[in-house]
Amino acid sequence: MLAIELGFLVPANSPIGKVEDIDKPGVKIGVTKGSTSERTLPAKFKNATIVSAESVKVAVGMFGRGEIDLYATNKPTLFEMSDQMPGARILDGNWGAEHMAIAIPKGREDALPLLNRFVADEQSSGALDTIQRQAGLRGATGATRE
Repeated sequence: MLAIELGFLVPANSPIGKVEDIDKPGVKIGVTKGSTSERTLPAKFKNATIVSAESVKVAVGMFGRGEIDLYATNKPTLFEMSDQMPGARILDGNWGAEHMAIAIPKGREDALPLLNRFVADEQSSGALDTIQRQAGLRGATGATRE
């Protein structure tokens, strides 16, 4: 299983330096419309305001217009956004994780030993780490077998 951390991006010179600085009146958290962030964060942050963006590209512009103070989504996306925003930074820690795994359909359990062997081989060979680096996937935690 591969875990992708969920985090926060703040622009250069933001007064928000840690997650504890977020849940305050007047703080505007940008999220992608229809996303897990949009559904999950209102329960976690009762004092901040959740502001939906149509897309990540739109959100980058929202920073420039002062419409959001930070953005919440998976860290690989935050790293891509930060590449377009000089001085932007991703806050330490996370507010959750997205988990990705390989599965087989019911009724095909006979394939499980082959699948487990494939996963073990890929992990022990370092192929997953290589793929992660080549793809530029930043913000993922190590793949594990579960």
